[in-house]
Amino acid sequence: MSTHDPADSTDRPTAAPSPPGPPDQRHRARQQTDNEFSAFYRENIRPLTGFLINHGAGVQVAADMAQEVMTDAYRNWERITYPKAWVHKAASRALVRKVASAEEPVDDVPEPTSLVPRPDAIAEWEAQHDALPLLRSLPMKQRQVMAWTLAGFTPTDIADHLGQPAENVRANLKKARRAAADYLKAREEQQ
Repeated sequence: MSTHDPADSTDRPTAAPSPPGPPDQRHRARQQTDNEFSAFYRENIRPLTGFLINHGAGVQVAADMAQEVMTDAYRNWERITYPKAWVHKAASRALVRKVASAEEPVDDVPEPTSLVPRPDAIAEWEAQHDALPLLRSLPMKQRQVMAWTLAGFTPTDIADHLGQPAENVRANLKKARRAAADYLKAREEQQ
């Protein structure tokens, strides 16, 4: 009879397989991997959350989704060649799946996290970020390429990650930039 409770392991990331070698060498390799991932996590968790917000996710949903993607990245760390691209692509796909499933939390009470320490202040935070209304007004394809662009990816990178021709990405980016210019011009005229 096994004493392993499957529920014990569901809340923790599954560690990548141990590298071959003596226990000391495996421990050092695991420690190095953990250190590399920790540095990557600290540098990329907030920009990844912003990327999802720029795609149209709410702050709390984006924070939760970014955390889930980072957990998956940790589980697959040894097999990931380009971590920044990997987490952005995984986050983008997760958001598309969520939108396609029309899954919308109802009456969820957000809990504080390190990314969103004051869930009650989300509306205030969103109001302070001028680009969000603009991004949310764009059609999905334009919003998608703008979110990738704001995350530091080139049109060629975006085309590769989305599996689209680079010309389509450039065309959507051009339309999004034109819409941004029109939005800013209209805002200036209102003031």
